[in-house]
Amino acid sequence: MTETSGAVLRAVRVMVVDDHPMWRDAVARDLAAAGCEVVATAGDGPQAVRRARAAAPDVLVLDLNLPGMPGVRVCRELVGADSALRVLVLSASGEHADVLEAVKSGATGYLLKSASTEELVDAVRRTAAGEPVFTPGLAGLVLGEYRRLAGEPVPAAGPGDPSAPRLTDRETEVLRLVAKGLSYKQIAERLVISHRTVQNHVQNTLGKLQLHNRVELVRYAIERGLDDV
Repeated sequence: MTETSGAVLRAVRVMVVDDHPMWRDAVARDLAAAGCEVVATAGDGPQAVRRARAAAPDVLVLDLNLPGMPGVRVCRELVGADSALRVLVLSASGEHADVLEAVKSGATGYLLKSASTEELVDAVRRTAAGEPVFTPGLAGLVLGEYRRLAGEPVPAAGPGDPSAPRLTDRETEVLRLVAKGLSYKQIAERLVISHRTVQNHVQNTLGKLQLHNRVELVRYAIERGLDDV
């Protein structure tokens, strides 16, 4: 990792949850070496919930297969109580059912344990910024599920409908690219604007639509067919 990447990560408070002590310690060491502040670790579900509430991490790096309480339930309990918490699942399972259940439980991203240390560090940074992060091949699966769930979409409010949220042209443009699965960096490059400007547009859009995270934003956009534009 470069020094710049480490500097970006210094403010990120991370908690690592895994029932294998050697793996858990190795992940915590790698993240700390990259500049993260590892505020806690846990080896089972109930312990993870208690310690996360006490330590208040920005990002929870979470395994799904935990004793005492499955990872998806840990995710559901913590994200439901704190919408500011981001959850990055780090699992050995690439089963579609596991991925979809994790996302539906509130996980922002899903990374396989076969990922490199560099990929993990980048995933934590992007998760902290609110970006959905998935092992290659899984992002399409998640978007496909949202399209299935949106098979009977709510009627889209017309432009003249006073109840429709009024997005600027740029916010709508960013929303379309978000729905297509592009990262903030890719959107910034496509529109020739800064990464921070993209983040600001996304945050403004979330506020106007009264949504809580980018996953909900993607579903909103797909329900209105914006990903096909």
